[in-house]
Amino acid sequence: MSEKQIGWKFDNTYPKLPSIMLSKIKPTPVKNPKIIILNNDLSKEIGLDFSKVNKNELALIFSGNKLPKGSEAISQAYAGHQFGHFTILGDGRAHIIGEHITNQKKRFDIQFKGSGPTPYSRNADGRAALGPMLREYLISESMHNLGIPTTRSLAVIKTGENVIRETNLEGAILTRVASSHIRVGTFQFALISEDTNHLKSLFNYTIKRHYPNLLKSKNSAIELLQSVLEKQIDLICHWMRVGFVHGVMNTDNMTISGETIDYGPCAFLDNYDPGTVFSSIDKYGRYAYYNQPRIAKWNLERFAECLLPLINQDNKKAVGIATEVLGEFPNKYKKKWLEMMRKKLGFAGEEKIDEELIVELLTWMHKNNADYTNTFCYLMENLKVDSNVFQDEQFKIWKKKWVDRSQLNNNTFKNRLNMMKKANPLVIPRNYHVEEALKNAVENNDLNKFNNLVNVIKNNNCDATTLSLFQSPGQSDKKYVTYCGT
Repeated sequence: MSEKQIGWKFDNTYPKLPSIMLSKIKPTPVKNPKIIILNNDLSKEIGLDFSKVNKNELALIFSGNKLPKGSEAISQAYAGHQFGHFTILGDGRAHIIGEHITNQKKRFDIQFKGSGPTPYSRNADGRAALGPMLREYLISESMHNLGIPTTRSLAVIKTGENVIRETNLEGAILTRVASSHIRVGTFQFALISEDTNHLKSLFNYTIKRHYPNLLKSKNSAIELLQSVLEKQIDLICHWMRVGFVHGVMNTDNMTISGETIDYGPCAFLDNYDPGTVFSSIDKYGRYAYYNQPRIAKWNLERFAECLLPLINQDNKKAVGIATEVLGEFPNKYKKKWLEMMRKKLGFAGEEKIDEELIVELLTWMHKNNADYTNTFCYLMENLKVDSNVFQDEQFKIWKKKWVDRSQLNNNTFKNRLNMMKKANPLVIPRNYHVEEALKNAVENNDLNKFNNLVNVIKNNNCDATTLSLFQSPGQSDKKYVTYCGT
């Protein structure tokens, strides 16, 4: 099948940035690639057709063994604050093979993860294990189907090679699709380079690629900071809406586009505990569920530092302007968070009592170990698992106040329910289901549970039997722990 029939349309602009910002390097070929997942829905959305390509050919494409015509493989350089400590980074095991343009003129990076060493690998092997690549596929596609801005996953292949971690693990490569891979850390890298033109070049490129509406702004640097701030507030509100804990909110994992990126130690809340941490290395709760808005603001402060030379030549004035913009974060976030929680509870309009009712519910949930997702399913009368916790007298008192509030502002039962259904998932990727699916795929070479979980999350509207299975949080006394495998 020809490249034209598949539909690749590459227009590679990032490699035109100063050479310090990237390295032109191809993926390292693998011995025996084998395609195991192809996201047909995503391929259609971005205008690619692999239906007439045999599996062997697909494996060659998505392993990097046979790069498409028009591709131009690069690895990006960037820096970042990791758990608050600044370091120089870069794509240590990833290659962007090009920027694909859809029929709707949308631009997407096509990136391979686990595709071999790069100049930024820091003595690592540049490879990835199958389990973490499957995790990224599963969680990123779940996030997309939960209505959350995110990078997507197009394919996973096995490499036919082992990678050595604590033990020998089966190697894999994931194909990630993103509107770009420009991060706060990319700007940090440009800022510390010796040539001030590097920052200006990256800034102009970012405006043109992501915020062309700012091209004629009086001060596009200020407006870029404001725009990214708004996008990050929206993104964090989405995370809080579904109980998502990212787990590694380093500045190199905050995109300028406002997409969720990097699915290493992430997971979803079962019982509501705002202090929940899943990551094995987050010893002090820096990236705990409740702390995500604060860290987003901290990361935006680092972004603002990068933009200071572009905001005003007078550093003191630039700091004052940036501080004023960042000072809007708390009130803007609180407003958006309250709007989000009102939708989760089916409230029309705004009432003074709203915040008190929301906090009262969350406090009760925490005190009684109530399941975060299932509490809202119960209020929608769509919970298919037994839970005695909702017979608690304190909850019944709260529920009556909730019913009274939800009827204000001419709000009908139908309108309330529609609002809640849009805001509240019936099913999330439950941690024990995720682990079970990954274990079955990696140890037994069986993707049935994995594919079933993907399909359930994708549809999020199942029969009662399926709902009861996937709404159950599982039974385990062990604390769920995740690792930075991606």
